[in-house]
Amino acid sequence: MKAVILAGGLGTRLKPFTEIIPKPLLPVGESSVLEIQILSLKKHGVREIFIATNYMAEYVQAFLGDGSKYGVRLVFSKEDKPLGTCGPVTLLADELDEPFFLMNGDILTTLDFGNAYDFACKHPAELVVLTKEIRTPFSFGNVKSEGDCLIDVEEKPNFRFEILAGIYVLKPTLMPRIPRNIPYGIDMLIKDMLAAKMKVGKYLMEEYWLDIGQIADFQQAQEVYKEHFGHLKTSP
Repeated sequence: MKAVILAGGLGTRLKPFTEIIPKPLLPVGESSVLEIQILSLKKHGVREIFIATNYMAEYVQAFLGDGSKYGVRLVFSKEDKPLGTCGPVTLLADELDEPFFLMNGDILTTLDFGNAYDFACKHPAELVVLTKEIRTPFSFGNVKSEGDCLIDVEEKPNFRFEILAGIYVLKPTLMPRIPRNIPYGIDMLIKDMLAAKMKVGKYLMEEYWLDIGQIADFQQAQEVYKEHFGHLKTSP
């Protein structure tokens, strides 16, 4: 199995930390965001991982090396200009000759990547989107009424949303649809495929998932590291 990790973001919402360290290398517990991703992928059978870089690219490559210490093969690509959340895969087209994961570089998850990959390979769609259900608390009581009479009240309910989890499985036959040398996001690909009446698969994940987009998320990652990711170790 192969995976592409998007590790070129500026991490502006995590300043001042990211002024010194690129977001994917921010320390989490005894590791870093990107190392946890690499080891999580390896745990489920991914052996070739492509790191798409931009911001502080040399720093990222020097830190990770060739992947031998993680037991995987690491290959780095660097954008000359920002290519969005999908465009960077065009720089690796020759290497991506089988279905592969595309993953944002700020996601921590205990996902069983093997199960998700098997599902995607069997699905007729050329793109399978992983989703996650999140619950957002509402601060007020929600009332239901008929005319001027109240008939029910729900105290501070949770709203449920199914969101993009920032993890996708793409099949190589989809590559010609991704434009080269221009910014192109995964959301644009999804919309273009739907407009063309193409199937887009969905895999609802149940496992732990965290998007480290803001300071509070980074702090939460520290709190859950030992429980969810402390067992992941680099190779001797």
